[in-house]
Amino acid sequence: MRRLLLVSNSTLHGSGYLDHCQQQISDFFGKSVKRVLFVPYALHDRDGYTKTARDKFRTLGYEVDGIHEAADPVEAVRKAEAIFIGGGNTFRLLKSLYDNQVVSEIRKRVLEDGVPYMGSSAGTNVATISISTTNDMPIVYPPSFAAIGLVPFNINPHYIDPDANSRHMGETREQRITQYHEEVDTCVLGLREGCMLLVEGNKATLLGSTNARLFSRGKPRVEYNPGSDLSFLLNDAH
Repeated sequence: MRRLLLVSNSTLHGSGYLDHCQQQISDFFGKSVKRVLFVPYALHDRDGYTKTARDKFRTLGYEVDGIHEAADPVEAVRKAEAIFIGGGNTFRLLKSLYDNQVVSEIRKRVLEDGVPYMGSSAGTNVATISISTTNDMPIVYPPSFAAIGLVPFNINPHYIDPDANSRHMGETREQRITQYHEEVDTCVLGLREGCMLLVEGNKATLLGSTNARLFSRGKPRVEYNPGSDLSFLLNDAH
């Protein structure tokens, strides 16, 4: 059974790393998982990033192995009890996943073997169909924008609402998603900071402290509160 915890952001204003979702993490991995394979590819300092994740997860009762510490990344994925891909630059992350030939292996472990997958920010982006709705700059060029494809829709993490009082003249996040829909009809779930999506098999539930906004091509945007059933998003035909 597919099990995913897709978090908008790793740090909420005024709190520490993953503090805002630590209860959901514990509930998600449970007591059967002892070790989590951490993928720090989205940041340049992989050792420092892994230490941050390791320190946090130890407080929750889990040990962390950095995928970059393994002699064979593919074999590390094959042996993983659980996978956590952290945030950072989505383009760098996806390029590294392709460079290390783990995209298809992660997909297989999660969708076929039922290995729990947690993503935060960029790690949430790469769990979807493509990284086309990331907020990041393309500092490197992955061989494809196609991502791991654990869910049949796209996500925009850190979604922020238009500010009517702002003097900023650049596009709003909503305008950028509209531009995306001028080219592609895949729906986009805007996850505001503080919310996350739990997927268990064919059931998807919004968790956290903030609402999410769904964008569908040619349809009005829709707001969903924490606790909402979003299972319909897992239907490829949506």
